[in-house]
Amino acid sequence: MGLDMYAFTTVEPVVAAVDFTTETATELAYWRKHPNLHGWMEQLYRAKGGTDADFNCVNVALTAEDLDRLEADTRANALPFTEGFFFGESNGSETEGDLAFIEKARAALAEGKTVFYTSWW
Repeated sequence: MGLDMYAFTTVEPVVAAVDFTTETATELAYWRKHPNLHGWMEQLYRAKGGTDADFNCVNVALTAEDLDRLEADTRANALPFTEGFFFGESNGSETEGDLAFIEKARAALAEGKTVFYTSWW
């Protein structure tokens, strides 16, 4: 049990920035217990109108602008401190993987795909 975090791509049209469903998705990235990234994604989800109280098993689409902000915050070590039951702890060793994800996500967007984040805990 713990925080499992995913980024997926889909070629299906997504009609909302949050809380959408998709029939087909391909995994782009996976993180295990990286709560600070999860907290960043939750802030994005709420800014885009998401209302799920737990921010669990819901989708949030990532735009090129979102990825630019995520990259800047990652490089500045500015992901928000986040904690939760069974979330584990971010320790900074995730930075290289986060930046690799951002690069892959930008490539997927350039191919016309939608990139989105979800989690399960």
